[in-house]
Amino acid sequence: MTPNLGTLDRSFRLVLGVVLLAAPFVSGLALLENTAASVVSVIAGLVMVATSTMKFCPLYRLFGIRTCKI
Repeated sequence: MTPNLGTLDRSFRLVLGVVLLAAPFVSGLALLENTAASVVSVIAGLVMVATSTMKFCPLYRLFGIRTCKI
């Protein structure tokens, strides 16, 4: 897998992923009291953190997008 995520993109994904992972457990939002919404939030957070750590996004490859300079 060739890296296709730049530093800024990776940082944004990591922060957003951590927020999505923590939101169902620490927020008092009525939306996240629903089990399905909590599961979707956790899955989306895991995907964001995983793509950030691997420096690779499958959707970027599909659409031919590269934000890294390599």
